[in-house]
Amino acid sequence: MSALDTLLDSRQVWRAQKAIHEDRQGAIATGHAALDAVLPGGGWPRAAVSELLVQGAGSGELALLWPLLARLTRAERPLVLVSPPAIPYPAAWRRAGVRLERCHWLDVGGREALWATEQCLRAACCAAVVAWLPQADSRAMRRLQVAAASGDTLAFVLRPLAKTREASPVALRLRLHPHAELEVLKCRGGWPPTQRIAFGGEA
Repeated sequence: MSALDTLLDSRQVWRAQKAIHEDRQGAIATGHAALDAVLPGGGWPRAAVSELLVQGAGSGELALLWPLLARLTRAERPLVLVSPPAIPYPAAWRRAGVRLERCHWLDVGGREALWATEQCLRAACCAAVVAWLPQADSRAMRRLQVAAASGDTLAFVLRPLAKTREASPVALRLRLHPHAELEVLKCRGGWPPTQRIAFGGEA
């Protein structure tokens, strides 16, 4: 038996291909074919936090999320938006196919925003939670990751680019770039691709 076999048997290292196979059934398509093709599970990880690092509001985060949010609301599943930086523009959301009657907006900030996000995730009462949390640190992100797993809920947390240097316990970490491109910084169950991914249109 080789040294590598010994390590695998002792579970001190993980086998990437096996992790990809196990996660594939639990992923939810993003609505962007190029992104789904590079993510280990073929989509957004279920019951987990996906972190979006952005330059500021209007960095393409809504275009990235709208295909999924539209599908969820068309299936009559509720969404929660926590502390968005501006009042959502209804016409744009409707054009994206999102049913606004299934969206709930929480206008809170600071510690209340963190608390509200965690409670919504743990309650398991909605399909997805999208939260703008510039104040969240790695400890808060760990709590949200546990809450998402506990409540079996999709979570998307938006933080500023300055947080890129901090460690993050989330399942998926993306950095958004101008011109509808993103960079996968971390993905559970596989290695991040080295190239940027365009996410212009819905698959």
